[in-house]
Formats: sequence, C-alpha cells, structure tokens
Amino acid sequence: MTKILCFTLLVFVVMISQVQASAVDHERQAITLSLTGEPTTLDSMRSSDVLSSSLIGHLQEGLLRYDQRGDLRPGIAERWQLNETGATFFLRDNARWSDGSVITAHDFVYAWQTALSPATASEYAFVFYPIRNAEAISRGQKPPASLGVRAVDDFTLQVEFASVCPYFLELAAFTTFLPVKRAFHLNKGDRYAADRDDLLYSGAFILETWVHGANLKLIKNPHYWDRASIHLNEINYAYVTSDTSARYNLFRNEQIAIATLNAESLKQALADKYRIRKHLSGQVQFLVHNFRPGRVTANLNFRRAIQAVYDRDDFVNRVTAVPGNLPATSLFPVWLAGVNGTFREEFPAPALEAPDLKAGKAFLASARQDLGDIPPLVLLLGNSPTAVKMGEYLQGHFKQALGITIRLDHQVPKQYYDKLGKGSFDIALWGWLPDYNDILTYADLMASWNLNNRGQYQNPTFDKWVRQVQNSTDPVTRMRAAGELQRILYEDAVIVPQQEVAVVYVLHPRLRGVVRRRFGADPDFTYARVVR
Repeated sequence: MTKILCFTLLVFVVMISQVQASAVDHERQAITLSLTGEPTTLDSMRSSDVLSSSLIGHLQEGLLRYDQRGDLRPGIAERWQLNETGATFFLRDNARWSDGSVITAHDFVYAWQTALSPATASEYAFVFYPIRNAEAISRGQKPPASLGVRAVDDFTLQVEFASVCPYFLELAAFTTFLPVKRAFHLNKGDRYAADRDDLLYSGAFILETWVHGANLKLIKNPHYWDRASIHLNEINYAYVTSDTSARYNLFRNEQIAIATLNAESLKQALADKYRIRKHLSGQVQFLVHNFRPGRVTANLNFRRAIQAVYDRDDFVNRVTAVPGNLPATSLFPVWLAGVNGTFREEFPAPALEAPDLKAGKAFLASARQDLGDIPPLVLLLGNSPTAVKMGEYLQGHFKQALGITIRLDHQVPKQYYDKLGKGSFDIALWGWLPDYNDILTYADLMASWNLNNRGQYQNPTFDKWVRQVQNSTDPVTRMRAAGELQRILYEDAVIVPQQEVAVVYVLHPRLRGVVRRRFGADPDFTYARVVR
C-alpha cells in the first residue's frame, strides 16, 4: 500500500483537550503520537493510502505478518505449503475477532471475493490476479464465487493459482488480503469501517475512540491471539497536523513520542542535540502525467520537454534538503534486489542528463507543432507546507526553463485522491511505497489494468513485459523483463522521477522497539514498549 504516498495532508492541529498529553507513560504503557491527516478509510478491502494502511496494520492481522527484522512470520496462519499450482494455509484455532468469535478460513474467502467484486471498486483488486479467475472477476466477466480460493474447513484455506506465483507469501501479508467477517460486513452495509463500532479487529489493537479529523485512540486487543507479546496498552493519536515544524514542537515539548523532520526542523533538532535517526523508506517520488485524451501531457514531445529540463539534483539538495534523500532516475529504487546483486546494478537506469535546456526547448517546439499553443497546466498536489514548497519550486522551474505556466491545485487527502482517481489534473505530484517484497510491486504500477495507474498510461508492449515479470519463476527472465519496463518508462517519459525518500526523525529515548520498514505498517508500534 502499501501503498501511495499521502502528499495530501491536512494543515491543522487539533488537540483532544486543554490538558497537554504525555509522550510516554511507563506505568500505563501508553504513548502519544500525531497523525498527518485523517485516514481516508479503515476498510482493508478499499484502503490504498499510506496513513490508512499503517493504522490498519495495527488493527488487523492477516495470514502472515512481518517481524522486527522485516521477515515474514506466522500470523493467523501458523503454517503453510506453497508450490507452483497454489498454496494451502493452516490457521491457528485460537485466533479471535475483537468480539471473541473465531477467525476462520471463510473470513478470508469472503474478504478476497468482496475485494475483487467490481461493486467494491478496490484499487488493489489487481493484486489478486495470480489467483485463478481473479482477473475475470475483477473485469465483471465471472462471479466472485468462482475465485480459486476455498475454505476446506474452518482452519484450512486453499488457494489455486492462475499461474505460478513465487511471491504469493509476500502478498498474503498485504492489507487487501486481510480477513473480513461476512455477517458483520453485511450487517453494517455502507457503514462498514466508517467508525469505531463499525469494524471488527483481528490485530494487536482495537479502536477505543475515533473523533474524525481530530484524534484516535488504540488500545490493546484483549482477544488477540498473541496479546502476551504486546507491551503497549494504549496508542493515543492526540494531534492531527501535516506541519512538520508543529510536530517537532510537540515532540520537543514532550507531547508526542516521535516526529519526522524536514530540512528546517532538522536544523532545530540538531541544535537541540537530539539523536537523529534515518530510515530509507523505499518510496520513490515522481511526477505522473495524465494520458487521457485531450490532455497536453498525452503528447510525447511535451513529456520529453519536461523530462529534459527537470533538475532532480537541485530538487533533492535545495528543495527537500533531507539527508539520505537520493535523486531518482528510475521508478525502481536502488536497494531493490535483482538476480545476484541489486536490480539497478544489473540493469542500470537510462542516463537522465537533465537539465538540458536546449533539448527541452526543442521538444517543446515540436509539441507546439503538434498541439498549437500550450495552455496553463494544473499540477495536483497536497497542502502540507512541504508540498507547497515543492509546488512553488516546480512552478517556477518550468516557467523559467520552458516558459510554460503551471497552476497549483493544493488539496486535502480525500479531495486529492478523488481528483487523482478521476484524472482531474495534467501533472500530479505522487509517490510509491512498496506493497510487498518483490520487484512486481513497482513493475506493474503503470500496467493498463492497475487502478493505481493514475494517468491511465496504455501500452500493450509494456503490459507484455509486466506479464512476464508476473508469470515467470526464472529470476533472470523476470529481471530482464523489468529492465525492459524501465527502458519504456524512460523512452515514453511516462513519469519524471524526483527522489528516493529517506525518513529522518527523532524518537523519545524511553520508547523502545519501534520498527521502521519498507513493507507493512511503518512506523510499527506493535513491538514497542516504554522503559523507565
């Protein structure tokens, strides 16, 4: 989910009361945190943004889970068998929903069938495509009941593949593969996941309170099968703000236990002599073009003009200015595994010799021959201070380099994702975090069937290479196909890579066991505890 980066963060702070919260409390094993915005949904079948998926990762558990080292471990499934034709998961008999009822294989069957139903309109329906009939169900060509998954009995789940899927265990830990109890879901109807009482919880925590737009409080789930391993009793998200400086001030005042830093707050944190921590998140940030008919950005020469003049070094070093951020030259990040080394070592990204103003102006002249006059273009992005800074830089840069006018459309989360889904933009500031530990999580992002392909890029050759990454078990074949995808993304100027994002943050010294990872909930407080 997981995952789309939420550039669309709220720009306000809401305190739950006039009493200042305490960042950590050893006796109560409680911590106080801040949210960058209101979660768009806590429905695991529909969730697609980072913030929502991180919360869901604390509230729900699937067949498998990630441990402190980022390795896959048993979750609701205590063991499994995987082969070329399918997988079988054997569920533990002591896994319970938060109402005390048993979690069964039927809950997974129902959730997966429902997520694939066209009526659900899940943006992640495509992740089920390795399962027999999943793609046809998603396209409305077959009924959900025909999905190649069945409950052999209450504690045995059998999955039949449409094609070989060596990475299926990684998928089994992903948000959209979480269970949902049929009777509860049907009873709630459109209210499902709308509020605290409209969810059943399978994970380490449950929602005790949810004041929309203001705060949430998570408490330990008394019915969680592994509750003895959970140290925290309470996670209180008492503040909502997308302002990094505001979050740092909350941290400095002992009101929250963790705060992500930007360039300005980093300087202050260094002056205050806090220990600075860094985590390479796995996120690749980029500009995505709109390929819908009638859009200027559907023109290849125009996209090449943008690609030619973009200055990623200047963006990373002067605009975001966060230590550890890397200029991005590909959708595929530098750490991603290849055959024997990293993918990018084995398949170097095409050279982006930007900024090349002369080439950019030549491409723009060709675009004008194709299109006529270039009207002002809309850049869709969030409304956080960082997003505002990014937008103003890009607006000025493209005006100076190409003479084109960019209008900034700053939106809060729900409006941002609504416009992104409807294609109400010319260019969008966007990013991608890996959903699971396989190259396909990046490789299929611009496939024609992927609803996260926000610009609706369509290329049969691209789709052919994606299928090869999907359906082959040979690592060399898969990586060569991904290399072709990387080449096409460059030659078609589908996106403008900006940066690989590092998270720089400060953490309360009495809060231990917080896990930072590229896959699953991040940050993960499931293993955390407060020490004296």
